[in-house]
Amino acid sequence: MPRPLRVAIVGAGPAGIYAADALLKSDVAADPGVSIDLFERMPAPFGLIRYGVAPDHPRIKGIVNALHQVLDKPQIRLFGNVDYPTDISLDDLRAFYDAVIFSTGATADRDMSIPGIELDGSYGAADFVSWYDGHPDVPRSWPLEAEKVAVLGVGNVALDVARVLAKTADELLPTEIPANVYEGLKANKALEIHVFGRRGPAQAKFSPMELRELDHSPTIEVIVDPEDIDYDDGSIATRRGNKQADMVAKTLENWAIRDVGNRPHKLFLHFFESPAEILGEDGKVVGLRTERTALDGTGNVKVTGEFKDWDVTAVYRAVGYLSDKLPKLPWDLDSGTVPDEGGRVIQESGEHLQSTYVTGWIRRGPVGLIGHTKGDANETVSNLLADHAAGRLHTPASPEPAAVETFLAERDVRFTTWEGWYKLDAAEKALGEPQGRERVKIVEREDMLRESGA
Repeated sequence: MPRPLRVAIVGAGPAGIYAADALLKSDVAADPGVSIDLFERMPAPFGLIRYGVAPDHPRIKGIVNALHQVLDKPQIRLFGNVDYPTDISLDDLRAFYDAVIFSTGATADRDMSIPGIELDGSYGAADFVSWYDGHPDVPRSWPLEAEKVAVLGVGNVALDVARVLAKTADELLPTEIPANVYEGLKANKALEIHVFGRRGPAQAKFSPMELRELDHSPTIEVIVDPEDIDYDDGSIATRRGNKQADMVAKTLENWAIRDVGNRPHKLFLHFFESPAEILGEDGKVVGLRTERTALDGTGNVKVTGEFKDWDVTAVYRAVGYLSDKLPKLPWDLDSGTVPDEGGRVIQESGEHLQSTYVTGWIRRGPVGLIGHTKGDANETVSNLLADHAAGRLHTPASPEPAAVETFLAERDVRFTTWEGWYKLDAAEKALGEPQGRERVKIVEREDMLRESGA
């Protein structure tokens, strides 16, 4: 009697869970069946939703409900707190599975090469996000001494960073932020936040809803300079061909023509300002220098040679995430991705690395919204199943599910399970209940493991 197809998925964020869902919906799942194990280095699943989405975005966190339904399926097991390749290597995975899908995402900040980037007071947005989202592997405190702050970038992460810096701690208290983050934000001295983009309003990468949310806070005055509302032929074409870009531009236009109100925290959105240098004294940030840009007719910009210094004492770069290199896999250094064709990992020789696949940001880079990874997952799984049907997958030496648990036990790897997540989930909700909050996130890894019963 044929056994179920055994698949390991490394990374239990949305991309990995969408891949599991695609496998479960396939014909192979009906006969002879699929058996899927998700390996996650964090004690809890859900990846970027838990550790990358701002706490005041419960709407996006609602995606967890859909992911829950997938992980509830009996064909899936979760092995949390298991690190690739420290706890389990590619060779180990090959011993237990017909195929391996990597969906490890991106958590580090992309480098930005301007003078002064190394100064004290110059930060990566990803590090700040990890702090306010209660990531167990980052420091528990964050320096929030600056009264005037610059944020470099015009994507949703830049908006998240700017909004969290501009809001009061009490505004964020109803969310799941842990106590150390609340105390840190209470000490935040920021009164002015300046967000800089090198191109124009039509080229901003904000989502319309995320942008409009900036204006919902009773403590944040959003300010746009009317001189920054400018379009060339390329920009007009972008607006005509992209409904979201047009909505963003309209919102910015409306903000540019209104009177400035008296909310206590000012959040400026600047366009056509290209960061040229972070200014420092005694090793600390004392300002930001930008060069004015101008549209060139195509929607791109050219520099003008006109510079301006901004009085800020902290700079956050939100210019993109970068994936961590995965040992034993080929790597594209420029894009920070694993080379692939349709999700099949491609070696330098041009040949497919047998039984090895990628999906999500590790495949195509950190672009797009969470839901966009569904298409990736479907394509990757479709090609994996085609390889299975054609007999191109390798045969594992120990495909029985119990072999993995035995292996981890022999290695003294302390792992969490899906049942353990329900225990951790209940513990976090219990922490929030006395304060009328949905939950309070548990931060320390050891506490997470204990509450998960690991």
